[in-house]
Amino acid sequence: MRYCKSGRLDAGASRRGNHVTEQTMRILIVEDTQSLALSYAGTLEKSGYVAEIADSIADASEKLAAGEHFPVLLLDLQLPDGDGLDLLRAFPKLAEEASIIVVTADGSINRAVEAMQRGAYDFIVKPLAPERLLTSIRNALERTELKTEIKTVKRRGDRRSFHGFIGKSPAMQAVYRAIENVANSNATVFITGESGTGKEVAAEAIHAESQRRRGAFVAINCGAIPENLLESELFGHVKGAFTGAVENRVGAAREADGGTLFLDEIGEMDLKLQVKLLRFLQTSLIQRVGTSRTEAVDVRVICATNRDPVAEVAAGRFREDLFYRLAVIPLELPALRDRGEDIGLLAQSFLAQMAEEEGKSFDPLAPDALQLLQSSAFPGNVRELQNVIRRAVIMNPGPTVAAREIASHLEQGQAVTTGVQSRTQVASDTGADVTDDLTLSLEGMTLDEVNRLAIESAIQRAGGSLPAAAKALGVSPSTLYRKREKWLSKTG
Repeated sequence: MRYCKSGRLDAGASRRGNHVTEQTMRILIVEDTQSLALSYAGTLEKSGYVAEIADSIADASEKLAAGEHFPVLLLDLQLPDGDGLDLLRAFPKLAEEASIIVVTADGSINRAVEAMQRGAYDFIVKPLAPERLLTSIRNALERTELKTEIKTVKRRGDRRSFHGFIGKSPAMQAVYRAIENVANSNATVFITGESGTGKEVAAEAIHAESQRRRGAFVAINCGAIPENLLESELFGHVKGAFTGAVENRVGAAREADGGTLFLDEIGEMDLKLQVKLLRFLQTSLIQRVGTSRTEAVDVRVICATNRDPVAEVAAGRFREDLFYRLAVIPLELPALRDRGEDIGLLAQSFLAQMAEEEGKSFDPLAPDALQLLQSSAFPGNVRELQNVIRRAVIMNPGPTVAAREIASHLEQGQAVTTGVQSRTQVASDTGADVTDDLTLSLEGMTLDEVNRLAIESAIQRAGGSLPAAAKALGVSPSTLYRKREKWLSKTG
């Protein structure tokens, strides 16, 4: 039988079952008599447990204070630096997080009662029979697991927020659970949903919940970077690889090594680059533009699109083999109109946030204002709701926002996103002067707000394609990318 210096059983000697992990099988033995501690550890090791030994209260306290988690503690009461129950006094929440089995040569009723009052699960009098020890350990582990499951169910049952998301609707509870379930897998996740539903927020949540959380989260918007630069942005380049490559660049895949790479608007990627992306996903090797040398990276890939990926494959705009390689785990985000009372939660949250940003004070939204918001379709989803509340905060001195004002700001957004194009077309076809009508719909809005709404409208008309929207507006995709990054940074 082999032991580490810390007293922990060598992991290779453990015969754990497939349904548990080393973390869930850890037992802390707090016992100063070495022969007894080794005997307990040996008995546990033969049954597949992982044991660590502490020979004093100070030693055990150091492990617990360092954040080490043990589902079960085997605690002797007579220790060289005090009473074993002192450990429970020093860590009052310990009995809530683990099951404590007290072991002592003093089998008095008073000691047993005191131990139970301190939160101990079981009380065993020395000497210990191996069968008695194993039965108590097994029951204690089951108790800890049950307590953990109950806490998890309660925590998941009515969450109002989760890693940047706000909402407690059944649809969002399902999203939260899905994110938790997929977080620690290395499989690629394909996030779909309408524009403005929070696809990047979901990708960041998956990263934050995963074991890669200490690594970098690197996001690339495939629809906002010109095709001839996207490969360099993704895989990097060497100096002199092309005009303008004045220095070496590592690329997003290398920057995300050990973390997560998020490819937003993946449907905008050129077919030729899709081939290289597929090769990267299959080999985990990158090749910088301008060199034949390959480099290995360790990244978890998450991608997203607001288009129907199956339709894109059928239309020949997206490679079928890449789609099936990416869509290992699909995650669809619900539209805001399908989230019920979440609209009110989001609106109140945005109101408080934006009022603080603007240095104003507002009362919570009144029921009639909330009802109006909840009855709106919000084709732009959460992003559109943000715009409505921001306009209300900017244009209102406070402290209240009336329902009629919400209605006005809703109409302003709709006038630009759905009306500007049709009015312009009418003017072109009939020669009618719609300047006054259009000016009225934009009254009270800043130039930046008008630009934003016009651009979002163009993107919506282009089916979410930034390159197509840029072409229609007569600007480069990189211009739209920079503007959207600026707006998102203000609202994020």
